[in-house]
Amino acid sequence: MNMRSLTRGDGVVIGAAVVLFIASFLHLYGYECPSGLNCSGYSAPNAWDSLAALMSIYLGGIIAAALVVVSRTLPARKVLGFELGQLGAAFSVFTLWTAFWSTIDASNAGAGLILGLLGTAVLAVGTVGTPLIPALKAPLMGAPRPQAVQSPYGGQPQPGQGYGYPGAQQQPYGGQPGQQQPYGAQPQAGQPQAGQPAPQQAPAAGAPSGGFTPFWFAVPVARPLYGEDGSPSPIAELAPGTWYLAVEQRGASLIAQTQDGRRGVLQDTTGIQRG
Repeated sequence: MNMRSLTRGDGVVIGAAVVLFIASFLHLYGYECPSGLNCSGYSAPNAWDSLAALMSIYLGGIIAAALVVVSRTLPARKVLGFELGQLGAAFSVFTLWTAFWSTIDASNAGAGLILGLLGTAVLAVGTVGTPLIPALKAPLMGAPRPQAVQSPYGGQPQPGQGYGYPGAQQQPYGGQPGQQQPYGAQPQAGQPQAGQPAPQQAPAAGAPSGGFTPFWFAVPVARPLYGEDGSPSPIAELAPGTWYLAVEQRGASLIAQTQDGRRGVLQDTTGIQRG
């Protein structure tokens, strides 16, 4: 479970779930003891005294928040063909609908019912609004810097070494020593020799030339790479600490190329670091 994949919207969802849990212990309705009666042993009910209110508003909202957070930290999880995030969003809208009409129907709504309405409203905004509001899509814990690529023998590589490092002096398989090979390209004459400055951005074979320049990038957290055919199952996972080559842009997504030559769609480009 990767907690660094949580967004600010997920933080709002978690906070709303905490508010709903607290509100479940507060009185649903206000109560005034009629004059002349002894009401010392009576207290107004809370959500735990009403199974319908507890399951449809309070626990329903907490379940919705849990589904959203789990879908963010454990991607590609489905139940009966539905993504967990979609189920969580549906639950949050249902709890807001129920809390709204329950508050309107109550003649003397108490603190538990009013706070429950506010909690479900914030929950619905967090689940539905996160994909739409840029401020909520930002990482909750901040994006860490990519880790240094480890040497196969445990040593730290020097600047310019290691696969995918922008401007790295790489030894292509079957090539001449000292030559630099842009990733994905065929060996050609006139390539820079070792010790000469190399460009920071290397074009990939077959990359589009109109309006987009290929560039190296690293992801702050592990993110799935989906197939270009639109398949919902990831074909690879991009790991922090490794530089990848972006060869094309499609809307808000990037077409990335992995070390073994596979290409796929990186849907979540939030917080990536350009080389």
